[in-house]
Amino acid sequence: MVRPRQVTVLAGPTFMVSDARGDVTLAGDLPEGLFHRDMRHLSQWALRVNGRALEVLGAVETDSDHAVMYLQEPTGTIYTNPTLSIVRRRRIDRGLHETLEVTSHDTEQVRVGLTLAFGADFADVFEVKDKLGKAGVLYHRLGDDHAVLGYRREEFRRETQVHAGAGFYTRESVEFQLVLEPGETWTRDIEVMVDTGSDAAPNRPADEPLLAEWLAAAPRLETDSDDVRHLYRQSLVDLAALRFCPDPHAEGMVPAAGLPWFMALFGRDSLIASYQALPYAPGLARATLHALAACQATEFDDFRDAEPGKILHELRHGELVHFGQRPHSPYYGSVDATPLFLVLLDEYERWSGDVETVRALEPHARAAVRWLDEYADLDGDGFIEYATRNPATGLVNQGWKDSWNSIIHPDGRIASRPHAVCEVQGYAYDARVRTARLAREVWGDTALAERLEQDAAALRSRFVDAFWLPDLGFYALALDADKQPVRTLASDMGHLLWSGIVPEEHVDAVVGHLLGDAMFSGWGVRTLAAGQPAYNPVEYHNGTVWPHDNALIVAGLTRYGRRAEAARIARALLDAGPYVDHRLPEALVGASRDDVEVPVPYPSACSPQAWAAGTTLMLITAVLGLDIGDDGIRTAPHLPDRVGRLALHGVPTRFGRLSTD
Repeated sequence: MVRPRQVTVLAGPTFMVSDARGDVTLAGDLPEGLFHRDMRHLSQWALRVNGRALEVLGAVETDSDHAVMYLQEPTGTIYTNPTLSIVRRRRIDRGLHETLEVTSHDTEQVRVGLTLAFGADFADVFEVKDKLGKAGVLYHRLGDDHAVLGYRREEFRRETQVHAGAGFYTRESVEFQLVLEPGETWTRDIEVMVDTGSDAAPNRPADEPLLAEWLAAAPRLETDSDDVRHLYRQSLVDLAALRFCPDPHAEGMVPAAGLPWFMALFGRDSLIASYQALPYAPGLARATLHALAACQATEFDDFRDAEPGKILHELRHGELVHFGQRPHSPYYGSVDATPLFLVLLDEYERWSGDVETVRALEPHARAAVRWLDEYADLDGDGFIEYATRNPATGLVNQGWKDSWNSIIHPDGRIASRPHAVCEVQGYAYDARVRTARLAREVWGDTALAERLEQDAAALRSRFVDAFWLPDLGFYALALDADKQPVRTLASDMGHLLWSGIVPEEHVDAVVGHLLGDAMFSGWGVRTLAAGQPAYNPVEYHNGTVWPHDNALIVAGLTRYGRRAEAARIARALLDAGPYVDHRLPEALVGASRDDVEVPVPYPSACSPQAWAAGTTLMLITAVLGLDIGDDGIRTAPHLPDRVGRLALHGVPTRFGRLSTD
């Protein structure tokens, strides 16, 4: 079955998804509508000419926030040519701006009835996902040139204002009666404004760069590969489109996690995407660090899975959160965001030299370290575990593989919880090593630095003893509630290379598994190896190929000097680019490239998605061997086949803008 064509435009937390005609009808299972800050402000938006739906001649997203649909009046037969053409030009900002152009190609005067049907169900994003009903009441107001659609539940209010100029308005539509002469074009500008009933943050502050400025500020890529060039530009465009202000006082814009379900501040996603983008757009990292520090937990809260010092998982602003029906105000059910916060803080300082930010965030970094030391280890065995304290609406799995069945034994049995997942132990190791450097070099706390280095070394030794499976030659996916290893061959051990926790004597075995036929599909490394009963190439975390997962693996291979293997995985992902319009999706189906000659996006994959967008950037960094040193940038290129020349000019660093040549 071919997936229906959708048209998507977005600007941070505001986005619209429609069919190729530009209509929103909610006819299928795919999410449609105009959304703003976690609620749907248009659930119907359908254009009709003389009572009939239009036919699509062409639809294109000219930019992330612009789209054009070229339509015609249906004639019902191939033997009669249409005499009306309609163009819909759409732009998204904090609301919707749409221009309608109706042109007559008839030889005589024609009368046209043009109707724009509208409606707003004001569904919370969780209600859309879970197909829940509303608890409040809908209302409407009509004016001579506009209609207001509203929703109220106690003190909570949202409104959608449709300003379409003079016409005949009802509570569900506006109608225009046109009289067109031959060759005449009728034009109407329509504005849809959203009202949240509060002083919400703007999508983009006035001093933040527009897309053209954003692209101009990024390093200039020089390459012989058109595919790499297109992937690079699309990555930058998508990251720019996903930027938003998490609150009115935010210090810059952060990347939302992904469209359509995750257009919000996420700890893990925003941190990893910002890390990926550091040598290209370092402002994302600074803004993300400040935004997450501002929301860092300060107390225990079972409903929100919070403990002092913990970094949030997800922050939402919709109705269900407002009334305490969901814990995302924010929700802290993430076991990895806190160590990743420390990892990014160090990496940001290494590249930027911004010690002022590191000093300003020192209390937050120390609180994060305290969380690692005092609260992350649930049973005192020296490893970080998770177990939700909110069984009704909390996440049962709290690593990056957070679907309900992602931590699974090879035979398909769900591992008992609490879990200690392997990659998070690596993140915690890296976080301690990196924070030790900041303590010594920026905060002047030698005692803390020495203690963190000792703790990191002890964790590494303890981890290898508990997680390494000598009979299988790889690391366990996790330890279960009984401290038994989950002996599943999975991609998570590639993250261990990125963190540096793997001793050299185990690297060859790990690399051999990652590039073996069971794990490497030809388009990338699978989340879970084929040949195990638990493997499913279309299971969200149990057999698919995630670009960001592979990017971290490539970075890990590069760290350990396995550059040929890194280039092979990078080549596979670059090969996928042309088949997905050079926009890598959240995940690909894990079927073998030998069996499926084209990469197949996972059916409900987010696109654009922040860490998928950052994947191309991280791949370029890795295959160039790009790093920052004491006196500038250094490179050790090992390029994938068919890339040819690859260089970056104007890389932002602590030493100014430099080139890789």
